[in-house]
Amino acid sequence: MGEFPVDIVLALVGIAVPVGAFLYEFVLVGRKRLGYRVQMDTPVTGEVASVFPGVLPQLRPAGDGAGPELKDLSVVLVRIENSGATDIDTRDYRAPDAGRIGLHLRFPQRLVIGMAVTELSDPGLADSLDRDSGLAVREDMAGHIGVIDLPKVPLNRGEHYKILAILQRAEGVGEYPAPLLTGGIKGGRVLETRSRTGIPRMMVALTAFLILVIVVQFVVASSQPPPTPLECAAGKLTVVGSSAFDPVLRKAADQYGKRCTGAQFAFGFEGTERGLDRLAEEGKDHPGLLAISDGPKGSGYPALVARPLALSLFSVIANETVGVRSLTETQIRDLYLGRIGNWREVGGPDLPVVLVNRIPGSGTRNTFERRLLGSDQPDRAHVSCTALKGTVLTGAAHCDVQVTRDMQKAVREIPGAVGYSESSEAAQAGLPTLAINGVPAGRDAAIARTYPFWGVEYAYSYGEVPGDSLAAAFLHYLVDQSGKDVLREHGNAPCAELPDPGRCLPES
Repeated sequence: MGEFPVDIVLALVGIAVPVGAFLYEFVLVGRKRLGYRVQMDTPVTGEVASVFPGVLPQLRPAGDGAGPELKDLSVVLVRIENSGATDIDTRDYRAPDAGRIGLHLRFPQRLVIGMAVTELSDPGLADSLDRDSGLAVREDMAGHIGVIDLPKVPLNRGEHYKILAILQRAEGVGEYPAPLLTGGIKGGRVLETRSRTGIPRMMVALTAFLILVIVVQFVVASSQPPPTPLECAAGKLTVVGSSAFDPVLRKAADQYGKRCTGAQFAFGFEGTERGLDRLAEEGKDHPGLLAISDGPKGSGYPALVARPLALSLFSVIANETVGVRSLTETQIRDLYLGRIGNWREVGGPDLPVVLVNRIPGSGTRNTFERRLLGSDQPDRAHVSCTALKGTVLTGAAHCDVQVTRDMQKAVREIPGAVGYSESSEAAQAGLPTLAINGVPAGRDAAIARTYPFWGVEYAYSYGEVPGDSLAAAFLHYLVDQSGKDVLREHGNAPCAELPDPGRCLPES
């Protein structure tokens, strides 16, 4: 049984709790919610009497014209609001449909001697709070509770109105019981709300919970060892061969070394032929040696064993001065077989063609000739691209380079130059890549065989590698583990993931 996935559980809890709180607050209980808030409840008898003498007796004249004895007065301001997630209509009040009253604002131990509606969030609410709305003042419980009957006021989400009441003590001493709004809302509730100043306790609690989840996840992650490949082996491995695959193998080895700290790597990417030659000569006594080839090794290396890695993408590249961005296979063939010597013949400027080639034995050159030319190129005398750069050209020319980086340098610096390179490295170098038959270089197009310039990268060993060796573990990492991510990152398609993996076999 595997280890308990604490990090996954914490992540799920961290998602479930906020979602649950939201659903509870706004769907289960808060979809329809009418709130009230006592914004002021202040005794004013002494202050009013001193500042406005003679005013209080006029608030509620007695029937015989004599002013009643007014004492222990207080002023209360209550805000009534739609604090839910949906609108409230007159039909939403839990009261008889024929009745006009929907709510009751009650003041225990006090009587209402004056009231007014104030601060309407929408002037249109005034029509629902006029004299004919049912708004009224009365007494309850034998005159011990003052009541303001409130009509069924339709409130859109967030709308409110306020009731200002002047009250007189009816009984008791000391502090008054808090005002209470009674009534009901269908599918919701009536509740006392609080001022929105400050941070709500629910938000504080939720934030604290999420911080706790993050801290626990960090502690759990810190206490766990870094992930390792399925196989880690120690030792030293030297990888030689194709310069086109140089960046891919270096990055894969770097990532492997970070997880398997006992592994050491050395590199010698000087071309496929040199790599295969070195492996054939040294591999018998050097099991920690692998050679990378851009294609099958041929019949000259009987002791070498191939392991397909990936379908690799190549591009035809050109100097900026060429101006052509697409060629047919026939045009590419005619260029390299010497039938086209000026770019104007394929829609470009009046500029001599300079063919840049990898030296014979290069795996990339072999792939180029096999996939696009269909034959070997004519024999040409070796010309250094460095020497050619200082020459004034009056006609077509050619030069040779040894490795991929030299190819890219020559094509970039020589006007009219055309060459070929591994696609992702050409793009990273900022060189124009040419579409072939109107199809740009792309992994999916190569897999579908609509883009013709591709090859298979192979890793060769001298005989079978020992099962417990670094060479075996690293090859397994590239073919079956996260090393495949590095292959894909550089535009390659791991052989194991192709619709037809047999396409990677050396015989194909």
